[in-house]
Amino acid sequence: MSTIFALIDCNNFFVSCERLFRPDLEGRPVVVLSSNDGCAVSRSAEAKALGIPMGAPAFKYRQLFEREGVVRFSANFELYGDISRRITHLLTGITPRTEVYSVDESFLDLSQLEIADYTARSKEVRSRLLKEVGIPVSIGIAPTKTLAKLANSRAKRDDTLGGVLDLINITDEALAGYLQKAPIKSIWGIGWRLAPKLQAEGIHTAHDLSLTDPRRAGQLMGVHGRQLVAELNGQPCHALEPYGRVRQTVMKGRMFGEDTGRFDVVEAAVSSMTARAAFALRRDGLAAHGASLSLSTDRHKPGYRRQQYGVRFNAPTADTGLISSELIKAARAGFNPAARYHRANVLLYDLVPDHTFQADLWGDSDPSASRAAQDRLQALDSINDRYGKRTLRYAAEDLSQAWHPRQRLRSPRYTTEWDELPVLYAN
Repeated sequence: MSTIFALIDCNNFFVSCERLFRPDLEGRPVVVLSSNDGCAVSRSAEAKALGIPMGAPAFKYRQLFEREGVVRFSANFELYGDISRRITHLLTGITPRTEVYSVDESFLDLSQLEIADYTARSKEVRSRLLKEVGIPVSIGIAPTKTLAKLANSRAKRDDTLGGVLDLINITDEALAGYLQKAPIKSIWGIGWRLAPKLQAEGIHTAHDLSLTDPRRAGQLMGVHGRQLVAELNGQPCHALEPYGRVRQTVMKGRMFGEDTGRFDVVEAAVSSMTARAAFALRRDGLAAHGASLSLSTDRHKPGYRRQQYGVRFNAPTADTGLISSELIKAARAGFNPAARYHRANVLLYDLVPDHTFQADLWGDSDPSASRAAQDRLQALDSINDRYGKRTLRYAAEDLSQAWHPRQRLRSPRYTTEWDELPVLYAN
């Protein structure tokens, strides 16, 4: 059976989430800023028309923001994550063969569905998402993921397509026309570093790459190049990774609200990130054999340094206290108070199902202690689920608040916090 992929991509997702509860912002330029309100990470069409690029430093565009009345928001990731989960729930109701590629993108495998008109069906899905969730999307349909990406990008930019482009039921000449209009840098997997190299070889569009000898593409880009040529010619090389697949790692990281040389600030940050990462493990029924911590200074300032610490456990664990204490112990040994730390990342890896318990060779693992820890953590998660996140937490998380990112412009968490729910007044 031939593969048929649909890529559903939310339009200006973070901005669309903000507009969902602020309809007065429709038609106005809106920008969502990154951690510490540093750079633009999402822009409305009106903001893009003003020449505000992705990643634009807020301080450099402050005068333009004020002159043009650009509405700014601090990133509200809790809100965006909840809206994303609602979209995923709707899409998995259409087909369980769904791959959540990112917070605002999902691939659907439509191969096993009886669909006579992919364009009409896709427009129905767009209407459902807009009506039931409130987020506008674009949809690209194609026999490969790479072509679906290109179709989606075209559907997003071309208003005459109604947000949907089907590359399944078109002629070879029409497909070649779309590929000729797609610059090489717009192809999935070709970034700003690789594009100049390909252009120097005379490869300027997706159509040029599709006609490139696979061996030459392999010389230029390795196996990825051969796969791109095949995918652009309708031969799938990238299979769907179904929703609910077992994840390989869990990482939580954040830039600090201010650079710091205080260990109590770093300890609070690491404890909080570890708590979030360990909760994600328990939620997915997983445990980790290893954990690592990365501490770094600001790479844009002189004297940049990055320190990496790793720990291994006798038995796989999702115990927040155990993981946190081991990482903090390792960080304390190499901590440099003269450094001004800017960011921390906590990574949990070598994951296995949490019911897997294998005693180590030397008998250091204690099955009864492991069961007691699971019971304790289950109680903690149950209380937090009932009474609100962080109702119960580890004391180390509250050693300092100085690491928390600055979010002076954050909107309310409309869908996840009782105290921030929208309020309606009726006369």
